[in-house]
Amino acid sequence: MKLHGNAALSLNQRRRLAKRVVEEDWSLTSAAAAAEVSVPTARKWARRYGSEGEAGLLDRPSVANRVHNRTSEERVEAICALRRLRFTGAEIAELLGMATKTVQGILARVGMGRLGRLGLEPPRRYERSRPGELIHIDVKKLGRIGPNGAGHRMTGKRKSNPGRTDAAGKVRRQVGWEYVHVCVDDATRLAYVEVLGDEKGRTAVGFLRRAVRFFERHGVRVEGVLTDNGGAYRSAVHALACKALGLKHLRTRPYRPQTNGKAERFIRTMLGGWAYGAIYRSSAERTAALEGWLWRYNCRRPHGSLAGKTPAARLAELNNPLGSYS
Repeated sequence: MKLHGNAALSLNQRRRLAKRVVEEDWSLTSAAAAAEVSVPTARKWARRYGSEGEAGLLDRPSVANRVHNRTSEERVEAICALRRLRFTGAEIAELLGMATKTVQGILARVGMGRLGRLGLEPPRRYERSRPGELIHIDVKKLGRIGPNGAGHRMTGKRKSNPGRTDAAGKVRRQVGWEYVHVCVDDATRLAYVEVLGDEKGRTAVGFLRRAVRFFERHGVRVEGVLTDNGGAYRSAVHALACKALGLKHLRTRPYRPQTNGKAERFIRTMLGGWAYGAIYRSSAERTAALEGWLWRYNCRRPHGSLAGKTPAARLAELNNPLGSYS
């Protein structure tokens, strides 16, 4: 039983006091003095015990039995229906002519205080059983670090970038982009990453071949690859490379990035831990830091979806299910 924070008597003490008055004919004054409480308190517990038994000795909520201005159930149902349509609390309040605080309180009370995935289709989670059965590949475009150092995302200050004018008179940015190609194994979350100059078909094929060799060095034979519908992955050269490597190529449904969710989630982790996790003086310095961060991700960082194991530990577990590492 959870007692009120300022309760003077425990459940056993209440029972002892009430029995003395109801069953042993003690006076209220004597019973109150023995329990070191006031006479009104002794009278309350004796009355409750006499009419309700053991149940009467439990704490009761202090809310009123009846609230005259309580929102009607029909109005609460309307609020819930609008919430399922992903209306915000402020929008519901405006539509129904109610106070925003009242609407937010009702939503919190019925367990709909956060939108989250409310009203959306439930997430369909999956995980392949064998290392290499499916690898996820994606590309993240990162702005290069210019000669003036880190940009406004890290320093909070925007710096001028006048660029250069080419022969045709068009102003070209001097900084440009880098393309981070990532590959994540579905079963183990073991990751391989390279920073490359573009995301064209031949570049994507070269990355795929090196990723397959990376997994081979870890004792994993890659069977299939999942990508989005970018031009590089729809090209003939990529299809020929998959055929030559013996890979089954799967592509996500259009406008469904969550299908490639493991790569998308890894990119978020990578950006926070590596790309934006420190202030770099140049793109080369940032690229040089990638190898150390990737080693920590694969071998030291506990992974939430792997029950706190690292990708390397999960790989060893799946490759040695009986625990024999000889």
